[in-house]
Amino acid sequence: MKKALFVIAVLIILTPFFTYAAELVGYSEPLENVAAALGVEEGAPLYRGILPDYTVSGLDPYVGALISAAMGSAAVFLLVYGLFRLTRR
Repeated sequence: MKKALFVIAVLIILTPFFTYAAELVGYSEPLENVAAALGVEEGAPLYRGILPDYTVSGLDPYVGALISAAMGSAAVFLLVYGLFRLTRR
């Protein structure tokens, strides 16, 4: 368990580097590529989400990526831990 948490912590810390690397190679989301190929334009979103585009408004994009990675990892960890506790009984 400690080893897994250590790996997750390292990946969270490296998130800004992944973000920087994605910008260097011009990465974009696959569904965005399909939409562009089909000529679909983005309309008014029904729901913007808590952290749209993995950023935090007003913060540096790399800091926003770090925060969104930490929050996402914490949410998944809590969900899995809660399910584990429920099924363990």
